[in-house]
Amino acid sequence: MKRPAPVTDLLTALLRGTPAEVRLKEGRIWEVWDEAVGAKIAAHAQPATFREGTLTLHVDSAPWMQQLNYLKKELITKVNEALDQELVKEIQLKVGKVRSTTAKPQQAPKRRKLSEDEQVWIKEQAETVTDPELRAVFENLIRKDKEHRG
Repeated sequence: MKRPAPVTDLLTALLRGTPAEVRLKEGRIWEVWDEAVGAKIAAHAQPATFREGTLTLHVDSAPWMQQLNYLKKELITKVNEALDQELVKEIQLKVGKVRSTTAKPQQAPKRRKLSEDEQVWIKEQAETVTDPELRAVFENLIRKDKEHRG
């Protein structure tokens, strides 16, 4: 192997011809769902289970359930196109919890400037470690802890 291969490629090759290969293909439904149906629908409906061609969706409200009931054929087509094969034959709708598709931006943790005394104390703590690389890592960990916690 000249370069690392994606795990999904390795699993596909390893499981080829086994019942697990079918399950791996079915699992792709969760991977392609958001892009296949669009962000608006994905915000209100998510795959819950898949069995023998029937995809069960959790839908977050009755109005969305009614709307998606009219869009079942279109959803089946979009998901199967994203999968490049016809796995989904039917869709069932069920009221359930839907994960949020909007990720909240993470804020950088607040850091404070360490005093001279704190910096000296950190060096003293790290001096007990004989290995220079390990000492540097240990010192860095203590420093970050102090900067974040106070």
